[in-house]
Amino acid sequence: MMGLGMSELLIVLAIVVLFFGGKKLPQLGSSLGESIKNFKKGMNEKDDDKDKKA
Repeated sequence: MMGLGMSELLIVLAIVVLFFGGKKLPQLGSSLGESIKNFKKGMNEKDDDKDKKA
């Protein structure tokens, strides 16, 4: 099983906080969320284009 346990997630979170600092975390989360949203939107548009051609 290759899932991450609670201890691994806490270690990753601690490293992220040390690397980016507490003030930049909300901005980082917002940017990440917007990137995921744009990626999903692009994938949906690609699927729509594919359906129109078929």
